[in-house]
Amino acid sequence: MPDPASIDWSEIDGGLLDEFILGAPREFTRDELVAEAGLDPAESGRLWRALGFADSAPDDRVYTRADLAAARTVATLTREWLPDDSAREAIARAVAQSLSRLAEWQIGMLAQVAAAHVGELTPRAAARLAAEVLPELESLQSYVWRRHLAATASRWVAGAQRLDAADIAADTWPLSVGFADMVGFTRTTRRRTMDELGEMIERFGSVTTEVVANGRGRIIKTVGDEILYVTEHPADAAAIALGLRDRVRTEPSLPQLRIGIAHGMVLSRYGDVYGEVVNVAARLTSEARPDTVLVDREMHEALRDDPRFDLRRIATLHTRGYTHLRAWALRGARER
Repeated sequence: MPDPASIDWSEIDGGLLDEFILGAPREFTRDELVAEAGLDPAESGRLWRALGFADSAPDDRVYTRADLAAARTVATLTREWLPDDSAREAIARAVAQSLSRLAEWQIGMLAQVAAAHVGELTPRAAARLAAEVLPELESLQSYVWRRHLAATASRWVAGAQRLDAADIAADTWPLSVGFADMVGFTRTTRRRTMDELGEMIERFGSVTTEVVANGRGRIIKTVGDEILYVTEHPADAAAIALGLRDRVRTEPSLPQLRIGIAHGMVLSRYGDVYGEVVNVAARLTSEARPDTVLVDREMHEALRDDPRFDLRRIATLHTRGYTHLRAWALRGARER
C-alpha cells in the first residue's frame, strides 16, 4: 500500500473541504453567533471548550449556519431541560470525547483509502467522495446511537427497579467490572512492523467486541492494549472473561490475556465507570498470570454455587493500594 505521506494533500483547497464537511461556508464571528442564538457569552465559551475546540479570535469568521442552529438548540435546552450549567458542560465533554475519537478514526481511514488509490483518485476527488458519503454515514451513526440508547434505557429501567432513589440519584449501580490486558504488549510492539501492529490492534478490537457483546456486556473503553467492560450480572462477566481467554488462544496474531473482575457498587458517569470496584479489578488484572482470570471476594460469593465455574483460592495479594487483597482464580467447570 502506498504511503499516505506520498500524496500531495496541498492540492485540496481548505475552504472547499470545509464546505464539503460542514455543509455550509463559515460566515459568523463568535460574537455574532452568540448574539443571534441568545447565549450567554461566557457560558458559550465554556461549552465550546468542553466540546474540545479552541477559542476563536473575536474577528475570525469560523462559524456556519449549522453552528448557529446548534447554538439555538443549546439555548432551548438550557431554558427548558438543562438549567444546571455543570450538567451542560458534562454532556458536552462526554459527547466530544466519543465523537472526536470517531472523527480521528474516520479521517485516518479516508487517508488509507486515498493512499490505496493514489494512481486513480486525486486528493480533491477523494475529499469530494468523502463529503458525498457524509449524509449516509451521518444517518447510520444516528441509527446506531438510537439502538444503543434503546438498549441502555432498557438496562436502566431494569436496574432502577432493584435500586432505591438515593442510588439512582447518585448514579451508582451494582456492576461487574472486568479488565482484559494483552500480556507483553510493549515487547510485542518492538518485534512487529507498523502494519503487523495495526493488524493486531484491529484483531484485538474485533475479538473483544464480539465476545463482550455476545456475553451481554458492554465495552466501556479501550486503552491501548487493554479493554474495560461491565455487566449487570457476575456470571455474565465471568463467562465473558473465559470466552475472551479461550478465543485469544486461537488467534495467532494476539498475545495471551490477563483478566481481573470485581463486583459491587460503581459510579457511572460520562460514559465511564469509577470507584473501588474499578480499582480492584485493575489491581487483579495486574497481578494475574498470563492466560488466567482473577476475581475478587464479591465475585466469588456470587459464583461459588454456579456449576459452570470453578474457583480456586490463591495467596493473599499485596499490590499497590491493597496490602491484603483476597482473590480467586477462575476457570470453567470442565477445566477441573
